[in-house]
Amino acid sequence: MYEAPAVTQSEATMADAPLAEVLASLAAIGEETRLRVYALLAEAELAVSELVAILGQSQPRVSRHLKLLLEAGLVERHREGAWAFFHAAQGGSAAALARVILERLDKNDAVLAGDRARLAEVRAARAAQAQKYFAEQAPVWNETRRLHVPEAEVEAAILQAALEGGGCDRLLDIGCGAGRMLELLAPHAERAVGVDLSPAMLGVARAQLEQAGLRNVQLRQGDIYALPVEQDSVDVAIVYQVLHYLDNPARALREAARVLAPGGRLIVVDFAPHHCEALRENHAHRRLGFPAAEVSSYLRDAGLDLLAQRDLVHCEFAAAAKSGAEEKLTVSLWLARDPREAAMQPAANIAN
Repeated sequence: MYEAPAVTQSEATMADAPLAEVLASLAAIGEETRLRVYALLAEAELAVSELVAILGQSQPRVSRHLKLLLEAGLVERHREGAWAFFHAAQGGSAAALARVILERLDKNDAVLAGDRARLAEVRAARAAQAQKYFAEQAPVWNETRRLHVPEAEVEAAILQAALEGGGCDRLLDIGCGAGRMLELLAPHAERAVGVDLSPAMLGVARAQLEQAGLRNVQLRQGDIYALPVEQDSVDVAIVYQVLHYLDNPARALREAARVLAPGGRLIVVDFAPHHCEALRENHAHRRLGFPAAEVSSYLRDAGLDLLAQRDLVHCEFAAAAKSGAEEKLTVSLWLARDPREAAMQPAANIAN
């Protein structure tokens, strides 16, 4: 059988649809190329050019098939600069029906096996591009990482904050960069969205998430001050090492608070105040860290309740301060919660 994602309980509930809607869905997917396209988009998020390369068909023909799938609610599209990416819809009766059809397909079918082989080539090209980027950026990232506590300690604290005190079904990574927080947290979520302004960075994240085998993540190009996410739709949002790049951190946190569902939680991770001017001069940091009280007040002004704040201090911090050696950085974490009761509103779809 073809390996398709399992139908969730929410999708099964939505599967009761009028006859006309079912017939429209069947008509859309009941053509060989469109079924092949849908099967590919259930496996990976792809651009038109990538589908053209995999299917060996013309761009206008592939675009026509995508248009029909979009109109039937089987496929969703989002833009990243001049590019458009497509993925199989995750919700709705049409998606539930299509998943059942995929489950009935023979994964050893020669046509589908050939498509998957060419999809693997597309993924390999993405991975190679991502590795090239990481090789170029590694010296920069390592310079910052050696100044603070080990990444494993930071990530353990983030994971604890994300999982305690509530569900993590709908996850949002704001300023997702290369996707590391999505790799860490998406395995604990039903659906996850990563938003970043840079199409190049989203390309790196897409390759990383595919290598990690995460199929419940969608990536979106968007402004941190105007997130492409519905209001009241997120259980857990994270802003990881982003605030120090912004000219208006308070505005960004107000926007993050807007998308939280009742009872939803926001995790903010950044540096405590420091004097490492090299981070401003060489790595475009606008702010050299934040006092705990400052970010706490931003969160309260955004209408959130502050649940916790903790500092992760480098083991060499005190010694460096006394000896005049290179300054070690403290990583600060804030956890805040939307004060509304979760039962006040029905769940919303995280992605527009």
